Amino acid sequence: MNDTQNFDEIIKQLQEKYTNIDQDTDDHLYGLLYSKPITYWDYIQTDALLNLQIQRTTLPDEMVFIAYHQINELIFKMILWEIQQVAEKEGLTVEFFESKIMRISRYFDMLTTSFNIMREGMEIEQYMKFRYTLTPASGFQSAQYRMIEFASTELINLIDYRFRKTIDRNTPFEHAFEHLYWQAAGKDYATGKKSTLLVNFEKRYKGDFIRFMQTYNTKNLWTRFKELPKEDQQDEDLVKAMRHFDYTVNITWVMAHYNAARHYIESGTGDGEATGGSDWKKYMHPKYQKRIFFPELWSEQELENWGENI
Repeated sequence: MNDTQNFDEIIKQLQEKYTNIDQDTDDHLYGLLYSKPITYWDYIQTDALLNLQIQRTTLPDEMVFIAYHQINELIFKMILWEIQQVAEKEGLTVEFFESKIMRISRYFDMLTTSFNIMREGMEIEQYMKFRYTLTPASGFQSAQYRMIEFASTELINLIDYRFRKTIDRNTPFEHAFEHLYWQAAGKDYATGKKSTLLVNFEKRYKGDFIRFMQTYNTKNLWTRFKELPKEDQQDEDLVKAMRHFDYTVNITWVMAHYNAARHYIESGTGDGEATGGSDWKKYMHPKYQKRIFFPELWSEQELENWGENI
């Protein structure tokens, strides 16, 4: 094909594209006369991105803390993007499912090893000073991480163990929300009073969470897995990928986070409490809440020993 034929074919494809969306091809081609060539910094929005790190103190290592958590949130966004593709995929196949699960797992593998950036990259003395300017904020309030949980498994698997027998698919989402496992980190169940940490979190995100829970109630990763033909549900590679994802998110990553928090909080230079005032050990350590996305893929012994001996 010569250059003229190639050009004519491109114009034909453009005309088909714009005709399909009821647009005038000439208008779009005319607009190209005035468009600017793209640059890396415009495409990535580098200037905007690099102006989002606003310190509250003069301590240098606070910049590490802010940038690190912002990077985490960007990775969470990528994870939700991959999950959404599985949730909305028509004609879902084992190959597609497995490839997306492994992508997500690699993101969490990276997040797991990245905790050394904080553990080894911030002076304890500096952290124990600037952390007080964060009160009552906490990483507990990462909305995207909550959405990853909602999108990964059926809601019952995120309910506090003490209340699972009283909740089923007919339970109103509002009621289920009040009994999610992480509510225990911000609520006194003897009095029912919620901490400022939890009150602020719910005031900002509860409506979004309820809508998200409703949306993913029928298309979370576990529900979509069970929609596959029985033989596909037995696929060794897919099952291995699902187990790896479950273990990575709910044990490996959590424990890396737990150990990084312990490195600072139990350094002996503070009060031993998290910035949001939560019972961080029982909230974070997997052996207490036994957060498990795909319990049917684990043996009884594995479930019983979840989070132990690590």
